[in-house]
Amino acid sequence: MKEPLHNSRGGYSPVLANANGNTVVELTEDHPGFSDVEYRERRNAIAQLSLTHQVGQPIPYVLYTDREHDVWRYVSEELAPKHEESACSFFLDAKESLRIPTDHIPQLGDVGDLLSPVCGFRYEPVPGLAPLREFYGSFAHGTFFSTQYIRHHSEPKYTPEPDLIHEVIGHANQLGDPRVADIYSAVGGAVQRSTTHNSLEFLSKIFWFTMEFGVVFEHGKPKAYGAGILSSFGELDVFQGATIRPLNLSHMGAEEYDITKYQPILYSFDSPSQMFDQLLEFFSTYDDSVFAAMTSSRSEP
Repeated sequence: MKEPLHNSRGGYSPVLANANGNTVVELTEDHPGFSDVEYRERRNAIAQLSLTHQVGQPIPYVLYTDREHDVWRYVSEELAPKHEESACSFFLDAKESLRIPTDHIPQLGDVGDLLSPVCGFRYEPVPGLAPLREFYGSFAHGTFFSTQYIRHHSEPKYTPEPDLIHEVIGHANQLGDPRVADIYSAVGGAVQRSTTHNSLEFLSKIFWFTMEFGVVFEHGKPKAYGAGILSSFGELDVFQGATIRPLNLSHMGAEEYDITKYQPILYSFDSPSQMFDQLLEFFSTYDDSVFAAMTSSRSEP
């Protein structure tokens, strides 16, 4: 019998304990690594490293394999020209400032050392997807919970799970802009004021359609600022062909999405300044009463 060890905020690839008490990352049959015994054992071993980790303790060191470093290098090389073409300017500036290594996988602690002086955020490891309240709530304390594994080598374009490529190339480069870090901190405060599951889920969906899959117009062209787009060269190839809707926070909070596919519906801001100002204001004031007002207005005829 398997027992959950680490509950997922999305339910994808939960970390479990098998009958012998060993750590098991349960991959679904559609996962690229499902039939790869070596990859599955590797995922289990990396999850085990961070399973008992407590915030503030030394971050477990992962000795990455040559194949894992190869995946990191390949994705970094593919992303570089696509970022120049399709990423928003403030992401490019932050990426240039941080200079996260592209020729090898950095240790999570090294990423935190680069990031902390810029915005005060540090990274802490988790074996799998963290629960909603734990993950988003940690932003209030300048903490970003990150996995330490790398996506399967057969599918480098995209991963339905947030691997280290997503967590670092996507989110760390986002956080390299202190204005973005302020938004993350505000999200953490909003979590503390969201006492119901429905209010928290609504908040998480708005985060998904902004900081994960957000688009902003610069010089009349849609540019990506969401970490989900910017960490996937497959997503970068197709996002401009998605249905890009204008800003509507109420609709974002009610929109359903499928994490296993490229996103067909995205939401945009008219400019970076609009994005910074409106998201910071929204997350800084969000609470259960705001959730109730936004959802009741949607239900009115």
